[in-house]
Amino acid sequence: MPKMTTRYTNQQLADTFRLIGDLLEIKGEIVYKTLAYRKASESLISLGRDVSEIWGEGKLTDIPGVGAAIAEKIDELLSTGELRFLNKLTTEVPITLADLLQVQGLGPKKVGLFWRELGITTLEELETAARAGELRGLPGMGAKSEEKIIAGIEALARRSGRTPLGTAWPFAQDLLEMLRGLPGVTAAKAAGSLRRMKATVGDLDILAAAPDSESVMKAFVERPDVVEVLGHGSTKSSVEFANGLRAQLWVHPPERFGTALQYATGSKDHNVRLRELALAQGYSLSEHALKRVDDESEVLCPTEEEVYTALGLPWIPPELREDRGEVQAAGAGTLPDLIELKHHKAELHAHSTWSDGKATMREMAEGAIERGYRVLAITDHSQSLGIANGLSVERLREQRREIDALQGELGDAITLLQGAEIEIKADGTLDYPDEVLAELDIVVASLHTSLGQPREKVTQRLLNAIRNPYVDIIGHPTGRLLPDREGADLDMDAVLAAAAETGTALEINAHPSRLDLEDIYAHRAIELGIPLTINTDAHAPDHFDLIHFGIATARRAWAEPAHVINTWDVDKLLSWLKRDR
Repeated sequence: MPKMTTRYTNQQLADTFRLIGDLLEIKGEIVYKTLAYRKASESLISLGRDVSEIWGEGKLTDIPGVGAAIAEKIDELLSTGELRFLNKLTTEVPITLADLLQVQGLGPKKVGLFWRELGITTLEELETAARAGELRGLPGMGAKSEEKIIAGIEALARRSGRTPLGTAWPFAQDLLEMLRGLPGVTAAKAAGSLRRMKATVGDLDILAAAPDSESVMKAFVERPDVVEVLGHGSTKSSVEFANGLRAQLWVHPPERFGTALQYATGSKDHNVRLRELALAQGYSLSEHALKRVDDESEVLCPTEEEVYTALGLPWIPPELREDRGEVQAAGAGTLPDLIELKHHKAELHAHSTWSDGKATMREMAEGAIERGYRVLAITDHSQSLGIANGLSVERLREQRREIDALQGELGDAITLLQGAEIEIKADGTLDYPDEVLAELDIVVASLHTSLGQPREKVTQRLLNAIRNPYVDIIGHPTGRLLPDREGADLDMDAVLAAAAETGTALEINAHPSRLDLEDIYAHRAIELGIPLTINTDAHAPDHFDLIHFGIATARRAWAEPAHVINTWDVDKLLSWLKRDR
């Protein structure tokens, strides 16, 4: 095996090749060269193995998207810690220009324009020029373009650098499966914001119960995908993985696992509230045990349930532990009976090959039947969203004939609905006239474009859709994409008030890149009596399996099954859909 001079994670290598692609495009290089580096970057980040192992085996070109030229560059990076090609490129194109690409709406061509025409090389210089009105004289630029750039830079400053739940969760499941298979481990669970199912998480917090921690810690830090051990102790170890994620593992004796898990799950504010309750009852509460203040004797809790029981409370689901009244509700016996995956029986926002889906309607229907769904709505994109192969009115009616035929073949195995995801256009109108909307079984109206409009204008667009009698659901209301694209700057008070008035459902989009509506607004919607719907926005049958992310967001919002229209029986759902038609 060749000798590795510098340890590069898969993420770091992927970042390097993405940087090369960006700089080449800013420079004005031909497209196929830039695409080659981007394809290699995507392949490296999705690898299930540490790339250094593949390099050691001499099989770099077996990686999809890695040809001989890029394999040579990976070899040079791992062997020397440097890349001559990148060093030369950064003498021709300032490396700081890549930072400008993080601003929403800016691509390499525009960044290259700013650099060549105005000598802008940093975010600070770009912001100064935009605020001084120096960009509007360039081709394709105007005052509104400058305003969007300023807003994009401000949004960039607000980013947290946290990992989307959809990235962290599956990787954590792999860690937990490994730990649970180790000798002596009696339990292993995720903790922290991951267990509370927040939309984004920081480092992964993992807890294991075992009488002897040494062998467990050794197996953890010696995983093949660990690229750096940040700390290694008998109680806690920290590592960084090839995919760029970091994780901490705590190992506690089984008899103390309950208090440890409760403490590590948080949130900080929930734990403060719980410790206050413990002190009022004569206990101190720590990660190790409940301790009686008077004689310092310990009450050991192998499970979390025992921690809460000792304090006179029912177990509080992790998704609720944000100090939003859950401890008080537990004390009063009024915790919600939260929605669970088993309650979800309908997918009301799904796409097929008629627009930008990856599967036929039959394949989507069969996938829904396999998962026990009773209703599937095919809601392909409307006509103005050309990038998604949106349906003209003629194609929409042709699709109806195919859905009717498919329903006849499937019988009562599932109820198929023809719908559409209607574009709420930049001028506030909907993409189909009312007479066409009236033909559909279900209408989902969504924002996809012009999200950067001023608050009053973009809010009014959404209000227009909510007040249309044929619109049943507002899909992914803000249009955000995690972690990089903020949603529209909506007046959520006005949106919620309008939805409460009309009874229009608001969607919790379960795709982990969205998780939109956020839990705090979904909770307010429940308080106002607004129906919620949880959908995956599926473009292939396996996307249905993302629904648990949406269910978790709804649980964080204190949602019970009755609050979510996907849990209703078929007759009740169909009756609701026909309410204003």
